[in-house]
Amino acid sequence: MKLYKNGTYTGERALYACFDARIENSVFEDGESPLKESRNLDISSTEFRWKYPIWYSKDVKCRNVTFLETARSGIWYTDNIEFIDSNISAPKTFRRSKNITLINTDMPHAQETFWACEGIRLINVNAKGTYFGMNSSKIEIDHLNLDGDYAFDGGKDIIVRDSVLRSKDSFWNTENVTLINCQIDGEYIGWNSKNMALINCKISSHQGFCYIDNLKLVNCTFGVSDLIFELCSNIDATILNEVESIKNPISGRISVKGLEKIIRHERIIDKRKTEILVDGKQI
Repeated sequence: MKLYKNGTYTGERALYACFDARIENSVFEDGESPLKESRNLDISSTEFRWKYPIWYSKDVKCRNVTFLETARSGIWYTDNIEFIDSNISAPKTFRRSKNITLINTDMPHAQETFWACEGIRLINVNAKGTYFGMNSSKIEIDHLNLDGDYAFDGGKDIIVRDSVLRSKDSFWNTENVTLINCQIDGEYIGWNSKNMALINCKISSHQGFCYIDNLKLVNCTFGVSDLIFELCSNIDATILNEVESIKNPISGRISVKGLEKIIRHERIIDKRKTEILVDGKQI
């Protein structure tokens, strides 16, 4: 492999169509699209300071790499890319890309990141920014700390483990989502979705889990929990503590430790289709 070491690269398309190369201890600045149309790169201890650094590329490995906030819209239309021990501070990174892995990586300005991507794997990632993961699919996450509203809107085939998500309106319009041992805080979780499961999760949500078909909650606990399950069908929920209010569930089974209030509008809800158990007693 060709070696580029200790370099400072400027100007548009500085290393355009770079193939089979190692890039070490270098800086890319003052020039757009430095590595556009590249293939088979091994990049380490390198900093990107300007826009569109890696577009239309394939097979890229990055370790101890930094994208400054000015390296925005950094990775689009790129397949098979990996970041380890890195910092991606630029917004709008990763769009219409496939097979992306991030391990031990921070994303402090992650707004509008991971849009329309397929095959995302995140391990020990910290991210802050709105509209994270929009319209992306085949996502596996382990230990994500996310602070940003509207996460994963329109996503499909998502598994999240051992993570903390502080996100208003997260997981809207999704299909096939599973959260395991997670903490999720935010209003209006999961609206208009299909096939959502939460297992051993801690949840705080005003008016969460509405307009969902096939919702499963297994041994979950709730903080704020009012007006949940409105117009949800095929519910299978076991909640280990008291909730404030349940509103207009369509069908299924709900077991809670305690319940302050249930609201049913009889013109749209047939209460016979939903079994509700409060501390083991049907109401």
